Parts: sequence; C-alpha cells; structure tokens
Amino acid sequence: MTDAPDNGAAGDEPGTVTSYAVAEDGVALIRLERSRARNAINTQMLSELLEHLAVARGDEAVRVLVFSSDDHMGFSAGADVREELDHDAHVRRMQLFSDLYDTIVAFPKPTVTACHGDVVGGGAEIAIASDLRVGGSNLRMRFPGAALGMPVGPARLVTLCGLAAAKYLLLTSRTVGSDEALRLGLVNRVAPAAATEESALALAASVAAHPPEAVARLKRMLHEWDDIEGRSAAEGVGQVEHVRRLGF
Repeated sequence: MTDAPDNGAAGDEPGTVTSYAVAEDGVALIRLERSRARNAINTQMLSELLEHLAVARGDEAVRVLVFSSDDHMGFSAGADVREELDHDAHVRRMQLFSDLYDTIVAFPKPTVTACHGDVVGGGAEIAIASDLRVGGSNLRMRFPGAALGMPVGPARLVTLCGLAAAKYLLLTSRTVGSDEALRLGLVNRVAPAAATEESALALAASVAAHPPEAVARLKRMLHEWDDIEGRSAAEGVGQVEHVRRLGF
C-alpha cells in the first residue's frame, strides 16, 4: 500500500494506465503510466497488469518480463489512496493486489523491476515479487505497512533479504536509498536514475540469451525449495481478510 496520495483524479482513467510491448530479443516490458499521479496503483491499473501478465505467460516469444514506469523519478508511490471505493470495492482491490503479487511470484519466466525514484508500498511489493531488481541512484524504497496498519511484505522480503533485514524494513517503515538497498540485497545493481530502465532491460536481455527451458527449470527449483509461492499466497489471504474485517 502507500503513504503517498495520488495527485490525479480518483477512479478509472479514460484510457489505459499501463503499456505492454515485446522486443525481438524476447524481453517484454510492462510500464506503469500514471506519472501525473506518481504511478499510484488503482483498480484499473491492477486489472491491466494482470491482463498483461496473462498475455506474457502465454506468449512463447517472451523469455523475460520487465516492469518499469514512464517516469524515472518514480516507479510507483503505491496504492491510490484517493480512489473512491466502498467497502466491497476496497476488498476487491485488495484481492487484486494479492492476485498481482502471487502472479508475479509464480510467473514461470524470469522477471526484473526497474526501481527508480519512489518505490513504495504496492510498488515495492511488485519489485520484491520479481526475481531481479535494478535500483536507480535516486531510489527511495519503503514498506509502510506497519505505519498504515497493513500486514504486508513478510513472505517475499524474508526470502529476498533474510529475517533480520525484513524485520528492520517492515517494523520501522523506514525509507532506504540505493546504497542501503544494495547492501541489504533489495536490489542486484544500481544504475544512474535516468538509465534504470535501460539497465533493467540489459539485465533481462542477458538472462533471455540463455536456453529458456533451463532458466525456467532453475526458477522452478528455487521456488520449490524455498516455498515462496506458498508463503506469498498465505500472506495474500490474510491481507484480504484483514481488509474485509476492518474495512480499510
């Protein structure tokens, strides 16, 4: 979720708020495109992201999937707190968030996120659900669940950076920059802010050059031994029930 409000209009947009394209090297790129709203994630964006993931999963030409945004000053400020939702719609949106995280975690092909600028709440969850991350030099990553009363993040963070670092990040809700994120293992490499997407695409291309069957098998083995998919799914069930019960 997010501690940052959407500065754009609440509710559905007149057009699409994401884009999807596949390059000749087999790298697919999904961009969040609500920069005027700091790429705050609303219900429409969640639905579009899930649709893109379904297309990419079924496309044999896609070898690696990259998440980015249309503004190198911010990947996403998190959930759109200004979207007008009644209780049922809020529960539905939380289910879509949960579905999105689980779908990214369980995506059979490698995934990379370009983490430039603000990577907060739901945006940070997309990043840590991905297999690899490139941090921009302007990175500001935050997991504000504790501050907002939302139990989100442990399943994926523990796998990524270990129990001690996950506790540090989740219980304090502190913002970390690129150097600290690299030290904690939140990102795999750091690039100049304006070149974060370019670096993420290059990293994806290096993975896409390998035999896809072997890459998919390695990812599947890693996930089976770690059980991140099972833990992510269990966390999602708890998040939806939390919203249903408390009316967030």
